[in-house]
Amino acid sequence: MIQGPTDMKRRYFLAGAAASTAAGALAAPALGQGTTNSARVLRFIPQADLAVLDPIVTTAYVTRHHGYMVWDTLYGFDGDYAPQPQMVESHAVEDEGRRVTMRLREGLRFHDNEPVRARDCVASIRRWAARDALGQVLMSVTEELSAPDDRTIRFVLRRPFPMLFEALGKPSTPVCFMMPERLATQDPNQPLRGDLVGSGPFRFAAGERVPGARIVYTRFEGYVPRPEGNPSWTAGPKRVHFDRVEWHVTPDPATAAAALRAGETDWWEQPTGDLQVALRRDRNVVMEIPDPTGLMALCRFNHLHPPFNNAAIRRALLGAVNQADYMTAVIGTDRSLWRTDVGFFPPGTPMASDTGLNAIPDRVDIEKVRRDLAAAGYNGERVTILAASDFPSLNALAQVGQDMFRRAGMNVEYVSTDWGTVVQRRASREAPERGGWSVFFTFFAGIDMFNPGVHQSLRGHGANAWFGWPTIPRLEELRTAWFEAPDLRAQQAVARQMQEVAFQEVPYLPLGQYFQATAYRRGLTGVLKGLPLFWNVQRG
Repeated sequence: MIQGPTDMKRRYFLAGAAASTAAGALAAPALGQGTTNSARVLRFIPQADLAVLDPIVTTAYVTRHHGYMVWDTLYGFDGDYAPQPQMVESHAVEDEGRRVTMRLREGLRFHDNEPVRARDCVASIRRWAARDALGQVLMSVTEELSAPDDRTIRFVLRRPFPMLFEALGKPSTPVCFMMPERLATQDPNQPLRGDLVGSGPFRFAAGERVPGARIVYTRFEGYVPRPEGNPSWTAGPKRVHFDRVEWHVTPDPATAAAALRAGETDWWEQPTGDLQVALRRDRNVVMEIPDPTGLMALCRFNHLHPPFNNAAIRRALLGAVNQADYMTAVIGTDRSLWRTDVGFFPPGTPMASDTGLNAIPDRVDIEKVRRDLAAAGYNGERVTILAASDFPSLNALAQVGQDMFRRAGMNVEYVSTDWGTVVQRRASREAPERGGWSVFFTFFAGIDMFNPGVHQSLRGHGANAWFGWPTIPRLEELRTAWFEAPDLRAQQAVARQMQEVAFQEVPYLPLGQYFQATAYRRGLTGVLKGLPLFWNVQRG
């Protein structure tokens, strides 16, 4: 069966906005950490290869999923998107919100059997905050971040920061994972060096990794789950029922579908739209939409080099966007699985509005787009498109995109390569002709775009911004105003202004929203909502 997106109750989230849904786990016995099933290996097909192992230096979701296997977090998010203590046993908020003290749970250990100490956590918070948009705001109001003893973390703030627990627990990338101090003190702008010693329920089996083919994780016997509550998204007890989890990278969707139906694999993260009909008919396969916030597709510009250092050229291309074409290519013709008329915040969430949406026409007039590009100063400069050939949904976006750019009369260089190479090359600030790039295509989960506090691709702070590095001072001014807004209504007014500026400056092209199913063998139980998580899962 397949479960489509449902209407969601709305509630205040991250001191601003979020959707609320009764997202929980499928029924499963509350077994202890030491209990295993007779089938000890779980085989999983991820969305793409794991090209980057450090979850702080990249926003790639496959790396975030890897991060949750290897490292734990101080707080987790439950099915209502509310932060809950995870590695933290308790916390106290004093001095009208300006002093926050957290106490770590007893028995927390790293994979090398060293205890998790507060100073490890302080170093981890600092490294994460250097890369994360919300973390940067947190540190800007932090007067002191210290570890008075091995189990105590202390924040002394210049002013109250109501989003502190949300910031430390949010699943949006990058996630605030707890690492040993020797790793966490490494340069946050460079991938980790040395062994990936974690604090989470699985060890990374580095020696068994085959790039482009296989990633292996083994159960960490020393991990201590929270003793109370039920697993809910990234919160609650993380009880592991498999001794080994193997990720099998399978770029060909037909091969992945055949392996799932034959029982050669247990779980396929992202079945493509064209194969979902056959999978729905298979009584041995369960399909569901794990994340009701959906996925927001986008085309990201490199703002450092011609032609897209010119806002007028970026703006002219809005007229070439047909969101329905992109969504159909990604997920098919079933309109219940995608939406158009999508701006810079997820439809139906509190920060979303129709401000500026008329910049994306109902019908594309490609000759007008060509005229607008010429008037904006486009003079035949090469446009280097990075396309992830082994990532079906991104490959579909890129194929529609290259056709759009060509029809608009642009000089296109189409670079088709694997997603790992895209992830590495998009970090280059060189000009396209020197190994850089002009545009790439990607998506973010809706929860990563709910509001300006977490919306990385809507930043405009130049060299410190997400890949593409736009410099848009007005967006930054409005983001500060959003944090200072006294209530939801005021925040919504600021968000409308931000969307208006975004349609003028165009940090990226919004391409629509879609709802991606996941598929697994009916014998699996305990599959949690949200991102792919491997605790609580077992064979029934």
